Amino acid sequence: MDRSEFVDRLDEALDTDAYADLDASPNGLQVGSRAGEVDTVAFAVDAVGATAAAAVERGADALVAHHGVVWGGLDRVTGREYDRIEPLVANDVALYVSHLPLDGHQSLGNAAGVADVLGLVDREPFGELGPEHIGQRGVLPEATALDDLAATLEAAVDHGGAGVQVLDTGPETVESVGIVTGSGSDWLREAADLGLDALVTGEAKGKLYHEAREAGVSVVLAGHYATETFGVRALRDLAAEWGLETTYVDHPTGL
Repeated sequence: MDRSEFVDRLDEALDTDAYADLDASPNGLQVGSRAGEVDTVAFAVDAVGATAAAAVERGADALVAHHGVVWGGLDRVTGREYDRIEPLVANDVALYVSHLPLDGHQSLGNAAGVADVLGLVDREPFGELGPEHIGQRGVLPEATALDDLAATLEAAVDHGGAGVQVLDTGPETVESVGIVTGSGSDWLREAADLGLDALVTGEAKGKLYHEAREAGVSVVLAGHYATETFGVRALRDLAAEWGLETTYVDHPTGL
């Protein structure tokens, strides 16, 4: 497949342009030229030295990642930035990045993947960010104990042995759930305003405990990395449907 076609297909599937003014990450093709061919694609949560090296080792023509190498501008390519970019450039491996578009996509996204694990129904967009959303909410098929919900997640996510943490600050049983993966604790207020029983996210800020307690919303913290493996895996399946060879580079952080 032409590299330009590969990039355009991903941009269209993910509605990349809709997040252009909302995201500190420049989404889309972040490293490399649109010229050339793509036959093998590596997928990873983080575009870092280890995953770039693995992509090269596996003969990938492109690396698709959730977290890229540029955040809010890049002043110079030295040190850590150079170490991450150099193997991609030296081996003509393009880097395609989808940050918030992959969080918020209602079928391919990270939150959608977590919702699949929990079996949520009656799903709607959640996690307002300007005119867009970066998460999903829904209802469990039946009321579930908070610990059982957490256990379902713990068995399904790639938490690197770190486990799942629970803030038991809401109802004893959970029916309605909001999901913003990664660092999504800032959307607790939206969960409370919607009357949700629980918020599922990856990691917390220090203020979250008291905010959750005062709001009466329970929180499940399943790991930043762990909750954000779903989107790139879904994109891998999509690329395979396009007839491309694919590989997944798993590098859990435990965080």
